[in-house]
Amino acid sequence: MSDLDKLTSALSHLPLTPTALFETFGLHTLPTAQKYGILLGILTFTLTVGTVLTLLTLGGTWKRIELQEQSGEIVSAPDAVVQRKRRALIMERLLENRDWMRENYERYDGRGITPLTNIMMTVAPTEETVTESYKENYTKAYRRCRDRPGGAILGGLPNARFESYARAFAGCGDRTSLNYRWSYARMYENLCGKSHESEASYGKLWKERGSAIIGVNVRLEILESRHAKEFYDVTSGRAWGENKGYDPDEVWGFLEYGPFQSEKSLMESGVFRLEKDQAGFAIIDMITDRILGAVHLTNDDPKNLNVQLDLPITKPSSEGTLEALEACFLLLDRIFAYGYRRVQIAIDTQDVRSKRLPRSLGFTQEGQIPKHRIIKDANRDSVIYGMLNSDWDGGARGVLFKKLYGEAAWKADRVNTSKEEKAEEEARRLKEKNESEGEEKKNA
Repeated sequence: MSDLDKLTSALSHLPLTPTALFETFGLHTLPTAQKYGILLGILTFTLTVGTVLTLLTLGGTWKRIELQEQSGEIVSAPDAVVQRKRRALIMERLLENRDWMRENYERYDGRGITPLTNIMMTVAPTEETVTESYKENYTKAYRRCRDRPGGAILGGLPNARFESYARAFAGCGDRTSLNYRWSYARMYENLCGKSHESEASYGKLWKERGSAIIGVNVRLEILESRHAKEFYDVTSGRAWGENKGYDPDEVWGFLEYGPFQSEKSLMESGVFRLEKDQAGFAIIDMITDRILGAVHLTNDDPKNLNVQLDLPITKPSSEGTLEALEACFLLLDRIFAYGYRRVQIAIDTQDVRSKRLPRSLGFTQEGQIPKHRIIKDANRDSVIYGMLNSDWDGGARGVLFKKLYGEAAWKADRVNTSKEEKAEEEARRLKEKNESEGEEKKNA
C-alpha cells in the first residue's frame, strides 16, 4: 500500500462532519448555540494559523531562517548588548562640531564672553581678523547671489544685495548647516534690499553691531553692561515711558533672582554674570532700537549636544508676543544649525502663564520633576519641555516660520533652498568632473 493510500484510509476514519465530531468528543448534548460557537472558534483558529503560515512562506521568512542558520547569524531576538551595537551612529558633522565646541570650552579662562555666547553670535570680521574660511564663504555666496539675487537690484547700488547676502551667509560660520545659511542669508538680503534707506540702516548696523543675529522684528545682541539701565527700567515694574507700572514679581516671581532695587544689583546678578555653560542675549526691537528683554541659554552640554533655553525675561505685556517668539526662533534655528540634538525648557509648575510659550514654539511636554530646585527659599517642581533636531527639521521650524513671517515667505524659503541644493549638487559634480579630467591628463 502506497503512502497516499495509507493517508486516504486514515482520513476516512476521521469524524469529518460536525455531528460526528461532536459525538466523538461527547459534545452532542450541548445546545445548538454553543455548538455553533465552538465551530466558529475552530474556523477562526484555522484561518488565523493558515494566514500566518501563508505570510511567512510568501514573505520568505522560512528561507531567511534557513540561510541565517547556514551562515551562523543570530536568528533569535538579540540581547541588550547586541542591540547596543546596532544603534545608529551620530552623523560625522555633528561629532566634528561637538569636538570643536568642547575645544572652545577648554580654552575659556572664565573671563569675557562665554564660549556658548561666542559660538552663537554672528561672525563679524574686522580688517585685522578675517579668516580664510570667512573669505571663501563670502566669495562663494557673493557669486551665487549675483547669479540669482533675491529681488530687484537697488538703483545706484548694484552690489548691495550681493554684499548683504554674502556677509550674512559668511557670518553664520562654516560650522552651521548649509540649509540654515541659505535661509538666514536670503532673509537678511531681502530685509536690506527693500530700499536705499533699509540698505543704509542695515549696513550701519552691521558695522556697529556685526555680531547680532538679525530677524524681521527683533535682533539678538550680546547682553552687555550697556543694556543694563534700559533693561532695568523695562523690568523693574515702575512706570517708564509709555509703559504703565506693574508688580515686578510678574517678571521675577518664578526666577531665582530679582526683583532688583537698583541697576547695580541687576548687573551683579546671574542675568549678567554668566557661568561657563551659559549665554545671554539682549532682545532689541528692530524699529525702535529699544531693548524688549533678555533671553538666556543655560546648562550647555556640547558633549551630548544638549542645551536649555530659558524663557525670555520681558515686561508682562511682551510675554508671548511676536517679538518674544522670534527671539526664541532665531536662537533655536541657529542652535540646531550647529548640530545640537535636543533643546530643553524647564518651567515652574505654578507658572501657568509661561507654559504657553513652549507650546507656541512647538515643544513637547516630556514630564515633571518634583522638588527640582529651590527658588527664593521655596520648593519648585518643574515641567520639562523638549525639542529634538528631528522635530525641528520635521515640521516645527516650518510651523513657526509661517507663524512669524507668513505662508508666502515660507514657500519662498523652501523654493530657494531647493534651488540652492540643486546648484550645490551641480557644483559638486562639476568639481568631480574637472578633478577626474585633470587626473586623466596627468596619467596620459
